Amino acid sequence: MAKITRVQLLMVDLKPKVKRVDAIQSFVSQETPIVRITDADGVVGTGYSYTIGTGGHSVMALLERTLGPAIIGRDAYDIEAIWRDLLFLTHATTVGALTAIAMAAIDTALWDLKCRKLGMPLHKLAGGAQSTVPLYTTEGGWLHLEQAALVEDALRAKAAGFGGCKLKVGRPIHEDVARIAAVRDAVGPGFEIFTDANQAFAVDEAIRRARAYEPLDIGWLEEPLPADDISGHVRLSEHTSLPIAVGESLYSVSHFREYLQRHAASVIQVDVGRIGGITPWLKVAHMAEAFNITVCPHFLMELHVSLCAAVPNARWVEYIPQLDDLTTEGMAITDGRARPSDAPGLGIAWDFDAIDRLAVEGSRTTLQ
Repeated sequence: MAKITRVQLLMVDLKPKVKRVDAIQSFVSQETPIVRITDADGVVGTGYSYTIGTGGHSVMALLERTLGPAIIGRDAYDIEAIWRDLLFLTHATTVGALTAIAMAAIDTALWDLKCRKLGMPLHKLAGGAQSTVPLYTTEGGWLHLEQAALVEDALRAKAAGFGGCKLKVGRPIHEDVARIAAVRDAVGPGFEIFTDANQAFAVDEAIRRARAYEPLDIGWLEEPLPADDISGHVRLSEHTSLPIAVGESLYSVSHFREYLQRHAASVIQVDVGRIGGITPWLKVAHMAEAFNITVCPHFLMELHVSLCAAVPNARWVEYIPQLDDLTTEGMAITDGRARPSDAPGLGIAWDFDAIDRLAVEGSRTTLQ
């Protein structure tokens, strides 16, 4: 048994490379809590999670005051036991975004440490189901962009071998339809177009828009309703042939279970940074597999590529690069497909000098 002897915490505040606007918000910052866990053998595992600009300091306080101290002295291999103990330790604040984000940073660090000790890449240790996973891009589909820019980016992605692109929706319905149609006309029938409403609609509007989008052959309608409106998703699913995608705003395995049991979604977008780490991510992915439903995770492509390769029902990785300033090399891409790293660990080549340089003032803590 190699006990955890030290937990190092800091946060980096990353600014997006491009302007990101959807139907309800602007993504102006990625607060990135980073956790480094050292065991008695001197092996270090690095994990992380994220916010989109608010709550990061609350996450760091939860890590510093509650979760970090609770794992000192624990066996680093007891990942499942640690995850469940932390869940019950924070029972008063679960299920909740801040707790799940904090737990994700610890859980991903523990998986990284385990992979490194065993000399295995995450995609092999967690399953080894696929060697590559197709990519679609979101970076050129933001709501503020004009129609010509959407078309240009989609054509660029297609030329690079990507299998699809995602367009944000939420403008007046005739504008959304015109924008989607323009991209469809440009890329032709063999290229997927996904749409994302970011929880902007009520169910009646979502049904109306789904009917308008159906002739344009879109791959899915993502987050059409508030994530807690499961009944609304059931009703919508019964009224459209479009696949309904949910997951980035769900923070519990049980919430995914209810969506699956009630046939309220047909694409599961579980996000490792929001579900609480790799441990619950794998539970959701395999639960979806039991329902014969695909997993297409939200964001965090640098980590999700390894998790998607680990399970058989992952269909897409979402291309939104965000860790370039914190890594020494990017995700491997060949002909529009992402290939997980075979290096031991999560598959992320961290640049620790850059991380130290970009750390938010006052966010550093060492527990031992």
